[in-house]
Amino acid sequence: MSLTQALLEALESLSGNKLRSGLTVLGIVIGVAAVIAMLAVGRGAEASITGSISGIGTNLLFVFRGGQDRSIRNTRPITLGDAEALTDPFAAPSIVAVAPILQANREVSYGGNRMMVEVDGITPDYFDVRNYSLTEGEFITQEHLLGRASVALIGPGVADTLFDRRDGIVGETIRIEGQPFRILGALASKGGGAFGSEDNVILVPFTTAQARLIRRSTRDQVDLLLVQAVSGDAVPAASEEIAQVLRQRHRTPVGADDFTVFTQQDLLTTFQSITGILTIFLGGIAGISLLVGGIGIMNIMLVSVTERTREIGLRKALGARKRDILIQFLTESSLLSLIGGIIGILFGWLISFAVGRIAAASGTAFTPIVGADAIALATIFSAAVGLFFGIYPANRAASLEPVEALRYE
Repeated sequence: MSLTQALLEALESLSGNKLRSGLTVLGIVIGVAAVIAMLAVGRGAEASITGSISGIGTNLLFVFRGGQDRSIRNTRPITLGDAEALTDPFAAPSIVAVAPILQANREVSYGGNRMMVEVDGITPDYFDVRNYSLTEGEFITQEHLLGRASVALIGPGVADTLFDRRDGIVGETIRIEGQPFRILGALASKGGGAFGSEDNVILVPFTTAQARLIRRSTRDQVDLLLVQAVSGDAVPAASEEIAQVLRQRHRTPVGADDFTVFTQQDLLTTFQSITGILTIFLGGIAGISLLVGGIGIMNIMLVSVTERTREIGLRKALGARKRDILIQFLTESSLLSLIGGIIGILFGWLISFAVGRIAAASGTAFTPIVGADAIALATIFSAAVGLFFGIYPANRAASLEPVEALRYE
């Protein structure tokens, strides 16, 4: 029996039981659609997270208090002196700029609107290090630091909550912890970041935050240092230079650091590992649907063998070989699975598209990614399911004795 003949007979047999064939295909459709959609959502999440992290800059390093060894007590805080020491081109030639930051959540109000928001005390170097841009207004300057000016830059998320608009807010006065601050400029949207939304933030001069909003145990203490390396390739060298300078200043031996240097690559690796596990987990759950669909194919093929026992006996009596019967039933099961796989791919793409549209409508920067490898994997796997779960029924049909099959009622 040729493959073309087997295919035509399979189509004829399946079309003779349209409802049953359709319900059997439905199990594969659901399984393949679930696999495609889950993998697309997982990859979209990974791309969204890694994209937002990469958008901060691949040459950015974070330095904060506390080492890897949590048993170390009496750790020294990161200070403005540490930040100044890292700007020394002889001690740290791989570093371009250092931006000290004070961070705290504070209540912000305008009119009758109130919200808790992250307030950062920053220096002018912060804008170059973080690649921030403005939609209107001007940046915080050295003059604002020297004068401890009561000015603030406001993120778009805060502007939406307080003013219900993002433009025309320069010159307005908001209150942070009850103290008046004039809005100096409006920050361009950055979306979600490694540590939450970067749109819900207010930036004030470092000296102003230090004196009026964010008090620490020592006057020169900072919460975080943002360090910009000369390039992405220079990040490892910059990390080592930071460690050497801070070990010398904090008088800590190697292996007993009371600080942590975190790079963008560390963040990317961590999040890619998490999203990779999530994608595999989601794909595994969806794969169970394919398994159930395969069992459905086996069940229907066994029913088909029982119903067509006399037909099989007649074919064998007229000279059909065991191989011909085997090919006929395997073709039917594979065709069922393949048709379900193709329809499932279309449904999976539609589900992914719908998820992306819903995310866009809700303001979330997230787009599911349907990869060609996921489509190929789903197609091959669905065909393999048909073959695997069709082997037993096909072999059972091919092994029937002609005389016994013709006697079957």
